[in-house]
Amino acid sequence: MLKIALGFYLLSTVACLFYFVLPKKALGRTYLAAAVMGFLFHSAALIQDFFQAGYLPVTNFQEGLSFFSWTIILIFLLLEFRYRILILGSFIIPLAFVALLYPALVTYEIKELPPLLQSSWLGIHVSLAFLGDAAFALAFAVSLMYILQEYQLKAHRFGSTFRKLPSLEILDAINHRVITIGFLLLTLGMITGALWARASLGSYLQGDPREIWSLITWVIYAVLLHLRLTVGWRGRRTAIMAIIGFAVLVFAFIGINSFISSYHYPERF
Repeated sequence: MLKIALGFYLLSTVACLFYFVLPKKALGRTYLAAAVMGFLFHSAALIQDFFQAGYLPVTNFQEGLSFFSWTIILIFLLLEFRYRILILGSFIIPLAFVALLYPALVTYEIKELPPLLQSSWLGIHVSLAFLGDAAFALAFAVSLMYILQEYQLKAHRFGSTFRKLPSLEILDAINHRVITIGFLLLTLGMITGALWARASLGSYLQGDPREIWSLITWVIYAVLLHLRLTVGWRGRRTAIMAIIGFAVLVFAFIGINSFISSYHYPERF
């Protein structure tokens, strides 16, 4: 089912990239339908793994990437349902597809949980953290849209892409809302993680690399929101900082699992 989901995400990626350059609403409806079908098969795969393992399958790098891809599509579909911005998929669907490539194509076994991870906190903490990361991925996509739309306005390029993109004011408002939601979810994820660490290991912080980089990511978005409220940061500066914040998030996730040992993911890829 994961491979079928990947196939639908591939179809959605191709269709949404064509939709980006061609003024055909049929392409937009095609990529959206393929994304929904992929999401359904992806959800079924996660549910199957959950019942097979007895826990939320997010305890290694492959499972984490798969769940991250799933949360990206989930947040995207909610945002699309709310704002009806079809072109948003051209910026975010390819990311979800790339994130699912490794989990779908590399075989891995579902293993018994290490004693440290055998807790009811696992599903709560990880779900909140990944949903926050997915919201930041959407903010990254919206920020790219903002910068592109601003460039087209300055260059007086008013083609089909320009007409598909919302105004700068709307993009800035959506970006702020998505970042705020992501920050709230990440904060709750960090709080539940700290409570879990206190119950299991005796202290709220362990100095684990994953904790440190999560805190760095949290600080970046906290500064962004603070500057918006206190000195009126808007538009391009917010978009650039959202892009930087997401780049740090991706680097931390891949870097930790590539080169650094962490009790969050005992097995590196």
